[in-house]
Amino acid sequence: MLIAIVFWVLAVVAVAAGVAVFVVDSMARATYALALSFIAVGVQILLLGQSYLGIITILMMVMEMAVMAVYMVMFMGMNPALMPMDMTHGKKTAIGAAAGVFVLLAAGALLVPWPQRRGSAPEDLTHMLGREIMGEKMLVMAVMGPVMVATIVAGVVLAAHRTRYDRLGDDLRRRPAEDPQPGGVGR
Repeated sequence: MLIAIVFWVLAVVAVAAGVAVFVVDSMARATYALALSFIAVGVQILLLGQSYLGIITILMMVMEMAVMAVYMVMFMGMNPALMPMDMTHGKKTAIGAAAGVFVLLAAGALLVPWPQRRGSAPEDLTHMLGREIMGEKMLVMAVMGPVMVATIVAGVVLAAHRTRYDRLGDDLRRRPAEDPQPGGVGR
């Protein structure tokens, strides 16, 4: 009974945080709201006994939100916590499309006959699911981590307007440091 209550509370949190993404007036708040929504869904998956999928959902979504925040600061040149902005464009069209898709998916879930299980469930469902997901694709999954880190590092390097080499010279010995952008760090 307690698990059912926690599940439904998390469902409300996930939906409310999802709505907050489109209501709040800054990218930082929208990012935190989206992360909270996905964390609530990940905990729901954990409550359903799917620990692998629940942990992966939480880790993947939190990392995605962190990368999004880094890129907002780097490429948009903004402080996402302070710059107010409108998160939606074409609100009526977006609301109509979202409502239509929701009705279509709900009708499909309620009206389509669900298949009956054939055979019995595996003894360790999470282990079998992990083998299906990671079996032939383990190399791809192992390569994706370093590729994501390299992407973040490359983004930081490309977005940097100045570096210590600009201020202190190639050998880092120029004194006093020359700042090509007056008023910046070091002044």
